[in-house]
Amino acid sequence: MKVKIVLHKDYKISQIDKRIYSSFLEHLGRAIYEGVYEPDHSEADENGFRKDVIKLVSELNMPAVRYPGGNFVSAFNWEDSVGLKEDRPTRLDLAWKSKETNEFGLNEFITWCKKVNTEPMYAINLGTRGIDEARNIIEYCNHPSGSYWSDLRIKHGFKDPHNIKMWCLGNEMDGEWQVGHKTAYEYGRLANETAKAMRLFDKNIELVVCGSSSDTMKTFPEWEREVLDLTYDSVDYISMHKYWSNSENRPADEIENGKYNTTNYLTNSIGLQKYISDVESTINFIKSKKRSKKDVKISFDEYQPWYHSIEFMNEHLNADLKDWPKAHPILEDQYNLLDCLLVGTVLNTFINNSHVVKIACMAQLVNVIPAISTVKNGISWRQSVYYPLYFASLYGRGESLKLKIDSPKYSSDNADDVDFIDASAVINNEEKTLSFFIINRSEKENSELSFDLFNLDIEKIIDQQIINHENIYISNTKDNPNAIIPKNTTIVSYQNDELKADIPPLSYLFVRLKLK
Repeated sequence: MKVKIVLHKDYKISQIDKRIYSSFLEHLGRAIYEGVYEPDHSEADENGFRKDVIKLVSELNMPAVRYPGGNFVSAFNWEDSVGLKEDRPTRLDLAWKSKETNEFGLNEFITWCKKVNTEPMYAINLGTRGIDEARNIIEYCNHPSGSYWSDLRIKHGFKDPHNIKMWCLGNEMDGEWQVGHKTAYEYGRLANETAKAMRLFDKNIELVVCGSSSDTMKTFPEWEREVLDLTYDSVDYISMHKYWSNSENRPADEIENGKYNTTNYLTNSIGLQKYISDVESTINFIKSKKRSKKDVKISFDEYQPWYHSIEFMNEHLNADLKDWPKAHPILEDQYNLLDCLLVGTVLNTFINNSHVVKIACMAQLVNVIPAISTVKNGISWRQSVYYPLYFASLYGRGESLKLKIDSPKYSSDNADDVDFIDASAVINNEEKTLSFFIINRSEKENSELSFDLFNLDIEKIIDQQIINHENIYISNTKDNPNAIIPKNTTIVSYQNDELKADIPPLSYLFVRLKLK
């Protein structure tokens, strides 16, 4: 299979906001407790943070982390999570049917963010709470001193303000499962007034208003239209969420053998592109309606494959529990090679839409539909989906370039005329580098790839790494944590001013070039 990629250094999409390589932590399952926080672990630091997890997160060069939810936040009282730990109340979390001790709270999260060199993105409760609590928490976090809430923060041991600049105005408020679920009008009015109050404190903060929980919601995209109509002048971003399953439309024998529909699964990024385009169109409609010069952008602050653990999750949520557990294992997907490839196509879609997608958070970071997994009192390891995020975050900084891909095509239940090759490219003019992120969707054929780079002068190939495996269903586990890892390769060549590659079926390829 012959494929050609054409690009020109002057045909740029946008400067990439590094925050599209962010992640998400929620008080859900073992994400916090036994994930980032485990005081009794042999590698716990003075704050109870797992140093092995800090190392793996730091390797991602993570720009931002969204916290504390997620569905959890819609019935959460932030005041419960500050002050002396022994004085903090234990609450029942309605979202995930668990017991929350609040041992790890707001100030611990800020301290942890500094440890991993990331920026906090804090979600406030607009399910059961509203304007008053929002103005109180921003005063607690961001005011230097001399007021009730800022002085309380100082009393709690944090003299300097946290200076949180990114705030989410609730979470998935369109969802009937959400505590405090609202109509678009109810939520839009509350979000707008909350945003206005928070901006009276600091006009320079960035605010994310809730979009639809998915493009499959019956209210999509009318929800976006109505919410933006009410909030456009007060917010900076509208959120998007999307999770993907590889469980639909499987023959009985495939279900029995744990196999999935590869053809359909790897075309989900085509639906993602339409989802982004639909939201962008809605933003532009409201901008035109209001005769506004202001641009609202997209914060895609939850995304991930999610299907390996759904049945167990539903069993727990539907169970009649006499005692709700603390930090019980739930949603602990073990991702395979196909999941890794899907995430690669998702990140490519974000890069190729970087003019409007400015923030994106992989959900989640640790243990819950995770990039990183841990064992209580034991090891930590990288899931397969860790690696596409790693390469994109480290080497996808700069400007995204428009690509013309001339590839054979195929059709699936999700989309027609799908390129077998999915790709994105990022040029960094300061470092004089060009990075490609390439996925071969074909199940059977190698891709003989040639590049037409026009007036780009290549000095050499700096790095080329591939992710593939003979068993596409294999996962990284505690017993085999390195089953799927990037490997150095030589399949990319540069000779006689020609850049070529021979990419195996169902593989992810990262290539980094030094430019003259």
